Amino acid sequence: MIELIASPEAWAAFLTLVALEIILGIDNVIFLSVLVSRIPRDQARRARRIGLALALIFRIALLSVLVWLIGLTEPVFTVLGQPLSWRDLILIGGGLFLIAKATHEIHGEVEGSGEEAAGEGSAKARGAFALVILQIIIIDLVFSLDSIITAIGMAQDLTIMVAAVVVAVAVMYVSSGPVAGFVERHPTTKMLALAFLVLIGVALVADGLGFHIPRGYVYFAIAFAMAVESFNILARRGRVRRETAE
Repeated sequence: MIELIASPEAWAAFLTLVALEIILGIDNVIFLSVLVSRIPRDQARRARRIGLALALIFRIALLSVLVWLIGLTEPVFTVLGQPLSWRDLILIGGGLFLIAKATHEIHGEVEGSGEEAAGEGSAKARGAFALVILQIIIIDLVFSLDSIITAIGMAQDLTIMVAAVVVAVAVMYVSSGPVAGFVERHPTTKMLALAFLVLIGVALVADGLGFHIPRGYVYFAIAFAMAVESFNILARRGRVRRETAE
């Protein structure tokens, strides 16, 4: 441990991993914010805490079975000449889940299904809460796998990887509340976030099929769309102020 603390290489690996884990965690925070926006606010706070705690547990658990994870990249069978590993199958399944979930949410928003959250003590509220937690568990597993395989490729020491994951999840915990609140105050951003989830899902499926989409392209598209939406929000606020002044 002392050797790691005194090693510049260990610190460089740690800081790089923290940055990568935070970037990879953006997807998780966006998905978490969209999921919890459909349940009552007090339940949403609990769901965020549970979801991020599970994210931390899954990441550390996956790190503890490092050798098994490395084995996941070995092909298990071939489809139409394309070798597929368990990692590929999990990424494809997770990507399809994201696409299906985001498409369902977009349909509900466009059609105006009018589903209202039930009261705290009702069976409907408990069922919605349980469903959200189940979906968080599924997506945490998918994002944890992608994140931890990245960590395995970046660092050789398990202590460095665990420390980086803990710091990254702490940052996600701090940012998840503001992100969820912003989505709730500005409904159009929810549609944008859902579109992001479709994009991320397509990227995961493509990765699983061996067609890697550089994440820089994905994040640039997200950043550009968010910048445009920010200008729209500022424009709406300006119109409201002018109408109030008149």
